[in-house]
Amino acid sequence: MFSLLISLLVGVLIGFIANQIMGTGKGGLLFNLLLGLVGGLVGGFIFGLLGFEVNGTIGSIISGVVGSIVVIAIYRAIKK
Repeated sequence: MFSLLISLLVGVLIGFIANQIMGTGKGGLLFNLLLGLVGGLVGGFIFGLLGFEVNGTIGSIISGVVGSIVVIAIYRAIKK
């Protein structure tokens, strides 16, 4: 149970950091959580394709932020 709570908090943090970097203007808790969770999946996939192994909380945050930035960039490209 504690592990799930930590994962959710890290997801919110990842979404918040990506929002700040990309300047989306959206910053709700649910939006950040969803962005962080999707970004974590995308980041893990991208890092795996590149041959990088993600270890620990810091590695997960870095790959999640990278993935979230990619998700935001793809969303902006499709939205135009």
